[in-house]
Amino acid sequence: MKKSRTGMRLTTVVVCVTAAAIALAGCTDSVSDVDRAKAQVSAKEKALADAQTAFSDASDKFCSSSKDYVVALDRYGDVLTSTAPTVGDVRVAGKDLAQPKEEAYAGADAAVKAQKDVTDAEKELAKARTALAEAEASGSPVAPAATPTSPAPLAPAASVDRVKQAESEFSVAQSAVTDATPLKQASVQFNSAVVALEMAWLKLYADAGCISDANQQKAAEAVSAYTTALQQDLATAGYYPGPVDGVYGPITVQAVQDLQKAAGLPVTGTVDKATADALQAALAAKSGAAAQASVASTAAVQQTLKLLGFWDGPVDGVWTPELTDAVKTFQITLGVEPTGAVDAATIAAFEKAIAELTATPAPSASPSATP
Repeated sequence: MKKSRTGMRLTTVVVCVTAAAIALAGCTDSVSDVDRAKAQVSAKEKALADAQTAFSDASDKFCSSSKDYVVALDRYGDVLTSTAPTVGDVRVAGKDLAQPKEEAYAGADAAVKAQKDVTDAEKELAKARTALAEAEASGSPVAPAATPTSPAPLAPAASVDRVKQAESEFSVAQSAVTDATPLKQASVQFNSAVVALEMAWLKLYADAGCISDANQQKAAEAVSAYTTALQQDLATAGYYPGPVDGVYGPITVQAVQDLQKAAGLPVTGTVDKATADALQAALAAKSGAAAQASVASTAAVQQTLKLLGFWDGPVDGVWTPELTDAVKTFQITLGVEPTGAVDAATIAAFEKAIAELTATPAPSASPSATP
């Protein structure tokens, strides 16, 4: 019996569909598990590279924005010494810090997020490589690839916490100044708070890897020389019982706080101009020799001037006419009265020069994931 045309068409369709299914099955089999795993590894490698690029860009932006904020803080720290201030100056000083502060914090958040994205991409790549190893071993059990350990944070938690604390203290100092606040008190409150905030951000800036290793070393040496001299003078004045080791640690902070309490200054643990003046007065009260030595030892003066490019002689602790000339040259350059003696004004200039040295990044420097 002859098949109807409808039956023949149906048979043809079934045959074609079956043939197509077989063809598709053959195409699917041609893409092996190994090939698919390799494709996944390539994709994850690209994702990791993109995440690392994004992290590098975010880190550069953080370094740039945080530097702008430190410079702004330094400018406002100078407002009370470079002008004839009023209570109004103190009250409004810092309002222009809002934008650089916001950008610095936004940059920090973006860098932290970008760092997390790198960590996540590393974990995904590790999983893909494990899957590829299993596929290449034809399904045999394969030990999973080691999961990358979490990278160190951009900066130590202690530095971050100190910035937060300093920001809070600065806000309190600003809000505490009213029209009824005596000018001298307002100046001291504001200046000590802004100096503490600036130094906290400088520490965070350095810890985040925003300066080159060479600059970090120079800054560390300069700060160590200054801190050694500070500890020695605090000990002479009767406030520092610890070792003179050049480390601005808890004992040094406590000694500065004790000095500030005795002098009726805001207790910040950070040496500003008012605190340096109080220390000089304490030294003068102890003995004429201590006052003559002023706020820095001869060796520390030589070391710091050498690091800043004003002294090419030996660091031997011997005060010579040449050293006096070097101090005068340094004082003239920074706008300090050229007395040739290291007084409170010169110490303030030392601090500023050291801060500027610390805050100057190398043009090609960018922080790594594990600074």
